[in-house]
Amino acid sequence: MDYTPRFYQPFTLREAIALDVSVINEEISRLQNSLQKLDETQIILKEEQHDPDIKKAYEENNQVIGSQKERIAILKMALTEKGIVAGPHYDLQPAQPASQFVNDQPLVLSGTEHARDDISNEDGVFL
Repeated sequence: MDYTPRFYQPFTLREAIALDVSVINEEISRLQNSLQKLDETQIILKEEQHDPDIKKAYEENNQVIGSQKERIAILKMALTEKGIVAGPHYDLQPAQPASQFVNDQPLVLSGTEHARDDISNEDGVFL
């Protein structure tokens, strides 16, 4: 099976087929995580398209997203060649906005801030 990629890829389909299934699975997961972060970033960048630098970053990210989606497709083809059906757990989940809102105000958490005051280290997390 041959495949001609649209974007530059660090490996060919033939090389992907030679990889161990666990390596393919790990790479798909890594790429999906990267795509999720890129999609979240794109939501933010899209709102600031008036700035030329941000517009350029948005366009460059679109190229990276296309390349990574293609790479996932190649890896799924490799799994198929190995007789493994890539199920829906390999599908990318839609990006969620990077910030949450409470009372119409953006909620931004850093490593030292908590969204709730009733969380203490002694009692654990209230669910």
